[in-house]
Amino acid sequence: MPKSVKLNIKFIEKPQTQTMTQQPTDLDNKAVFEQLWEITKELRQKLEARFQLHPDPSVENLQQYSSLDGNMKGSLTAFSGEEIDWLVHSWLGNPEKSNFSTMRLTTWLKSHIQVPHLAFEFGTLPNIFFYIDYIPRTELLTDLASLDRYYEPVNPTFLKLQEDSRLKVFTSKSAYIRLFQSPVSLCYTGAPTFETLELTRTLAHETLDRWLTWVDAAEPVPEDAREALAARDLALRRISAERDPGNKFAAQIFGSELTDKLVRSLWGGVGVSPP
Repeated sequence: MPKSVKLNIKFIEKPQTQTMTQQPTDLDNKAVFEQLWEITKELRQKLEARFQLHPDPSVENLQQYSSLDGNMKGSLTAFSGEEIDWLVHSWLGNPEKSNFSTMRLTTWLKSHIQVPHLAFEFGTLPNIFFYIDYIPRTELLTDLASLDRYYEPVNPTFLKLQEDSRLKVFTSKSAYIRLFQSPVSLCYTGAPTFETLELTRTLAHETLDRWLTWVDAAEPVPEDAREALAARDLALRRISAERDPGNKFAAQIFGSELTDKLVRSLWGGVGVSPP
């Protein structure tokens, strides 16, 4: 069993039973938002230390945006590089006025290797929400080599979290979103406490650290297979952005024009004319 998995299991063991005076204290929404955003910045720093990333000018005017009434705000930046096809770092919400917020850090590799893509999405509902996953690049029902290499090592952590009474499994109402998730996706809500934040931080960093070792050890994809893999990656990136159930909610707040640009920015199609 990989060392990283053992660390995960050790960390997510439940603490000893607390007395009534020792119950975790709920944090206010602004503090939770700031801590979750800080986690994404820590992860991005690790990515920037490993990859050469260049800001994409097509989304430059999305670094700050807001609804017409100013009650909801957001920021989106995107990057690409020699090894990274598209990386999105974004947030949406208003932590001072609303209990809802969402943020993501999603990394889509180029087709030179076939390591899974990497997804982090955090938010406040107001309970803390986290989705951490390795996005499959092959059909795992038949590609058992990829299943064993990339997903079986995470299965002990997945099963342990399923039993954790501090967390509640988050199940999307969208059949597509459930299909998009890997068999070991970590998708939960938990009380807005320091304990949940630290669990989220530890899981996120171990997920990224494991992924970076896979990238460094990956065998190159044969040249004649890269075009098909890149086409699949782009189709998956576009469809998953367009089928996100949150798009309807965003359109009500930001209007259809800005929402359309935000959705296209998630898959790298801002400079592409809609069909």
